[in-house]
Amino acid sequence: MRNDCRRVDPDYTYTDPKTGVLRNLGGLTDHGILSFIEAAASTKRTEELIATVIRVKNSDALFDIHRHLFQDLYDWAGKRRAVEINKGGQQFFPTSRFDNALRFIDDLIAECLRVCKDDKEKLAKKLAEILDTVNFLHPFREGNGRTQRLFIMFLAKEKGYTLNLNPTNNKEIYARYMNASIDGDVDALAALIFERLRE
Repeated sequence: MRNDCRRVDPDYTYTDPKTGVLRNLGGLTDHGILSFIEAAASTKRTEELIATVIRVKNSDALFDIHRHLFQDLYDWAGKRRAVEINKGGQQFFPTSRFDNALRFIDDLIAECLRVCKDDKEKLAKKLAEILDTVNFLHPFREGNGRTQRLFIMFLAKEKGYTLNLNPTNNKEIYARYMNASIDGDVDALAALIFERLRE
């Protein structure tokens, strides 16, 4: 699985210039420790979100989810990234055009909410299109994957389905999701989502 993400942050907006570690509310300066704490904290917050369920009516839900997941760690939780990100030489959506992208995502969500619940194939394709678009946007400095998986899960729930793209007992599902996301393969995402949608 490929994950060679680069952040362009010449002004050290998010990172400590001495350690390169993300600035965090706990003042942690070791990347390994921060990663461990981040995983534990976001897992706890994920459980809270799943118990309460966030309603997805537009792209605001993305920011609500991210804010909840990372509120214990970063003061920028739930806020748009202010740096450019690229992976494997391919740049994610430029920050200067975020407003346009979010309007487009809102339109896609509105289309998804109009899809007939019984048309599972069409729903899977629309969810895949939204997931791919959100992934290309990559609205946050960190935590995009966790946020977008919850976002798409809650959007599926709006249509009466459960959807888990990171099951603890099946790493192959997660690997397929990651590879399709990295490649921008909407057809592969749609096929995977179709398999994973449960009423």
